[in-house]
Amino acid sequence: MVTNDIRYIGVDDKTLDLFESQYVVPNGVSYNSYVILDDKVAVMDTVDRRKTTEFLANLRQALAGRQPDYLVVQHMEPDHAASIQALVEKYPDVQLVASAKALQMLPLYFTGLDLSRAVTVKEGDTLSLGRHELTFISAPMVHWPEVMMTYDKCDKVLFSADGFGKFGALDADEAWDDEARRYYFNIVGKYGPQVQSVLKKAAGLDIRIICPLHGPVLKEDLGHYLDKYNIWSSYGVESEGVFIACASIHGHTAAAMEKLAEILKAKGCPKVVMADLTRDDTAKALENAFRYGKVVLAASSYNAGVMPAMEDFLHHLKGKNYQKRTVALVENGSWAPTAARTMREILGQAKDITVVEPAVTIRGALKDSDLPALEALADAIL
Repeated sequence: MVTNDIRYIGVDDKTLDLFESQYVVPNGVSYNSYVILDDKVAVMDTVDRRKTTEFLANLRQALAGRQPDYLVVQHMEPDHAASIQALVEKYPDVQLVASAKALQMLPLYFTGLDLSRAVTVKEGDTLSLGRHELTFISAPMVHWPEVMMTYDKCDKVLFSADGFGKFGALDADEAWDDEARRYYFNIVGKYGPQVQSVLKKAAGLDIRIICPLHGPVLKEDLGHYLDKYNIWSSYGVESEGVFIACASIHGHTAAAMEKLAEILKAKGCPKVVMADLTRDDTAKALENAFRYGKVVLAASSYNAGVMPAMEDFLHHLKGKNYQKRTVALVENGSWAPTAARTMREILGQAKDITVVEPAVTIRGALKDSDLPALEALADAIL
């Protein structure tokens, strides 16, 4: 139960291995849906088709014999919209409420869905359920173009679509910040300006509860979550320290970065985090590249370019609108080092990236003669 009138009817999915077929979710994920019970009944979104049967059972129990009047479609991505047709077939009198763009998208996913009675809403429109009045907030590109959020003035609840969501089933014993951060930067991160726009709208509302489409309902210390979203969406630095991302073929580049980490700690760096791009979760590495303001990219040269794991990582960063960071480069190459040049070229396509010069070049295994360059790099990035 969210409030006396708002019930949670979502489901956990603990068997999913890859969210969006690309992000590991060791603790699963939740598909959240809610129902508002008033003079009129409104269902807020549906769930992934993997859990349609369980979702409809939850809805039936919450309705206790009543019929839903409205299904509010805030987001058309299939992990939230895939059960729309099943719900409509079970409750044929329900009216769909959605943005114009969402209604245009519905035929792309469903055939034979009758949209003649659908209600098109836009920014500022309201829908009265009785005591509860819903106000719709346009949130395009957070993170699809049709997205809207919904504010319930009665219980002061913001239904935030994918905003403020996180990976992990609802019973996962984990901190909100870590998996919400990994979720944000990998799912929404490219669209910081659009998130900033929605946050400005939210600032004018009296919000007591946030109901996202993934993760827990947020009821306490809302300032913490809003502050995190403001930092993330403005590409600010969240944590002081240095993140080292390493792509090493035979381990020599990795050994050099372990030494650099020792040097940084000895010089008073408050936090040093390392990732092996060839083995560690890329989504976690991307999260840390945004979390810290200072980053070291270290890679072996490969085919007159850079190790593929590093090249792929850099393209992921560019695709998520990476910016406002200080980056140092370390390359390794036995006969023709090319990694730094390639990394610099890709970084040149990002905004507001300060590259520490010069890049450090290591040839093969780390030697005592390489240590002064690593010391200088540590001084430069700190």
